[in-house]
Amino acid sequence: MKYAGILIIVLILIPLPVSAQTDPFPDLSVPSTMEIPTPATPPGVPFVDLTIRNPQSGQEVAFSLQLLLLITVISLAPSIIILVTSFLRISIVLDFIKRALSLQQVPPGQVLMGIALFLTVFVMWPTFQTIYTNAFKPLADGEISVETAYREAEGPLRIFMYRQMQGHPENIRLFMSMRGLDRPETLADVPTYVLIPAFILNELTVAFKIGILLFVPFIVIDMVVASALMSMGMIMLPPVMISMPFKLILFILVDGWSLLTGQIMRSFV
Repeated sequence: MKYAGILIIVLILIPLPVSAQTDPFPDLSVPSTMEIPTPATPPGVPFVDLTIRNPQSGQEVAFSLQLLLLITVISLAPSIIILVTSFLRISIVLDFIKRALSLQQVPPGQVLMGIALFLTVFVMWPTFQTIYTNAFKPLADGEISVETAYREAEGPLRIFMYRQMQGHPENIRLFMSMRGLDRPETLADVPTYVLIPAFILNELTVAFKIGILLFVPFIVIDMVVASALMSMGMIMLPPVMISMPFKLILFILVDGWSLLTGQIMRSFV
């Protein structure tokens, strides 16, 4: 045991070769560096500078007023498009048929407005195409000024609105008399600010007339169902709940959507 202890002490004190103590570095090692990596370039954001200063000339004042007027027109553009196109009549008629069928949630209001929008595009497509050809495209090409483009775009819309009131000029006479203007002989004698409200009243009148005609057959069904329920003593049963399936059956059998769409299209001159 004494010799064994001496042998262990000797082995501990004798230094081992370096290759035996540590393993060499691998060949794929990367040398270290003290340089700070360059950060990635952030995405560029355009700088918008809005400077407010006093105008230096009358042209700058006029340009500021034109810019404010343009922003105002853009904000009112949806209402203007609704009121000077066929959208008003179509949307009211579709809402009437929904109420006549006693439907509450089907079809949703967004669907009806979408249908009215695309039917409006269908009806107004010749007018929009004329406006694009005579006003928008020459203005984009720099061939005409903004004032000329406005007059070229106003003309087709005025013609469309005036055609819808042919045979019923009482609304135009009403607004002309309210403004104290002379009786117009031609469309050129009617200002645009008179033509637009007259067109709106005409569209409301025509839409309500169509709605009344749509309500008549469905009211008859409601009356028949209500009389049958009262004769059977079922007073507590809502007649609308029973009549609505009969309304839907009648509407589907006569192909109501096709007839309704066709009549709406034919109502525009």
